[in-house]
Parts: sequence; structure tokens; C-alpha cells
Amino acid sequence: MSRLIDLYRSMARIRAFENAAEVASQGGVQAFGQTTSGEPARVRGPLHLSTGQEAVAAGVCHHLRRTDLLTSTHRGHGHTLAKGADVGRMMCELFGRASGTNQGKGGSMHIADFSVGMLGANGVVAAGLPIAVGAAHALKLQRRDAVVACFFGDGAINRGPFLEALNWAQVYRLPVLFVCEDNCYSATTRTDAMTAGDGAAARALAMGIDARQVDGNDVEAVCDAAGELLAAVRADRGPRLLHALTYRFKGHVSVDPAAYRDPDEVRQALAADPIAIARRRFVDGGGDAGSLDAIDREAKAEIDAALAAADAAPWPDAALAFTDVQTTGAGQWR
Repeated sequence: MSRLIDLYRSMARIRAFENAAEVASQGGVQAFGQTTSGEPARVRGPLHLSTGQEAVAAGVCHHLRRTDLLTSTHRGHGHTLAKGADVGRMMCELFGRASGTNQGKGGSMHIADFSVGMLGANGVVAAGLPIAVGAAHALKLQRRDAVVACFFGDGAINRGPFLEALNWAQVYRLPVLFVCEDNCYSATTRTDAMTAGDGAAARALAMGIDARQVDGNDVEAVCDAAGELLAAVRADRGPRLLHALTYRFKGHVSVDPAAYRDPDEVRQALAADPIAIARRRFVDGGGDAGSLDAIDREAKAEIDAALAAADAAPWPDAALAFTDVQTTGAGQWR
């Protein structure tokens, strides 16, 4: 039961963060045919939420050490939190403030925190895959006792970097766990309308990579499967792949009402809320629901404090725009 409490706490923190970030991003902007409130948005730019997918991040990251590495997607807040990034600095990053994890320059889609091994979210679909493989190859060459967890969405398996990354990882027996977070949609299109075959696990098996499909809404099932696969990766038995079937509760971005989805489909998905499933299992196993209520309150209080800190944090100095920039040496960038 203690493991389930830890997993629940991780999911509750992610859900509270995403809920707060969603509200903070919905200012007086018009998108997808809808206009939100007249208040100015406190989070600028596209915000991709992982609401409903918390069990995947919590279940996988439960087994990761601080020294392990992680790459993420444009929908990466949950992975970043589960890996151990500071909530306050994360919120400051979304707000574009100087005290953010990347001094406000990464924002939501490119948030990173090297101090906990989080190499970065990525706004380019499938771009995290070769980064993860490169990091895993470096770990192997350096003989470091660490692994890489690589999160990507179902839409990424139709892009070239997926095949290239899995091939390279298998050929060189690299210490990487590929995690396909299959939320049924690639932006605004159902995955089954654009992806042939049986999906990520089948494609990995075709390359000789041991793969497993799991109910991505069952945090304990994810945790069990990820634990077994990561044990094999740590034992130098090559890469592994976890195909987690879940659902994205929200639209593609925080101001997208997702009217392209069938209402019955959404209702069925909401009935399989991973947090609600974990709560029922805990109570059915004899646990006190009050302890989970306390976790929910603690998560909300933590995020409320992060919001207040982000609102009060200073904006970055304009000179910071010229730091952390790659130059070809020719001077054209000036």
C-alpha cells in the first residue's frame, strides 16, 4: 500500500500542476474558434497538457534514480515533475520568469532540468528519441551506472527518428527504455486513422527489442511493467520498449475544446481516470480515503504556492537572450 500511496502522490501533484497551468494559460486569446476570459494569459504560447496520462509518468519514473536521464515530448510537465524537478522553478519557467529552470527561455515545450537528469521536453515530434539514444550511448561509453527513459507519443512512431533511434539502440545494446505514451490522438486526428499495424510494441518486436503493452491508466500495472523492463536495461541486456495505452483528457493545447472527439468516447475515457482507479484500489484494499484527500490538499497547496512565486518572480534581463545561443562564428546571428 505504501507504493500505491507514493504513486498516487505523484499523480496528484501532476494533476494539480496541469490544472493550474491550464487556467493560467487561458487569458483573453482566441484559438480553435473560442475566446477565453478577458484576463491576460500568465502562461504565454502553446501549452500541451498531460491531464489523464499521469499514471505513465508516475509508474515509469518511480523506478528512475536521480542519476538516470530522461527525454520528453511537448507534453512533458508530468515527466518533469515525476523525475523530481522543483515545482516552483517549473512554474516560473512556464511563466517565462528569470527564476525558471531555464531562466524563462524554454517555457512549456522546452522545459529541462539537468540537475535531476531531465534533458528536456521537445516541440518537435519524435525529436527526443535520437537525443535519448545519444545520451544512452554516452552512458555506455563512459561506463556509467545509469539508464535513459525516453517518452514519446503515438504520433512519433510514424516519423523517421523512431526507426532510426530503435535501430541504433538495438545494434549497440544501449541502456534505454523507450516509453510510448499512446493517448489515442496525434494532435487532432485519431491514431488508428493514420497508423498502420499494431503500433509501437509490434514495431519494436520486429527489430528484436523486447516490448510490452500495458494499460496506461493503471498506475500499478505501469509500475510493474516498467520495473521489469528497466531491470533488464540495467542488467545490460539492451533496450526495451513499454507501450502504455492511455487517453488525453484535454484538447491538443489548453485552449482547444477538442470538439473533434466523440462525446461518448470522452465519457468512457473519463470513467477510466487513472487517479480515480488508484483511489478505488486503495480504498478497496482497506486504505483510508482520508489519507488520499490529505495528499490532494497538499498537492493543491504546493501548486498554489508555486503560482504565487511565479507571479512574483522577476522577468529575465533582455541580455539573457544572447546567452546559451549556438553561433557558427560567422556573425550573421548578430
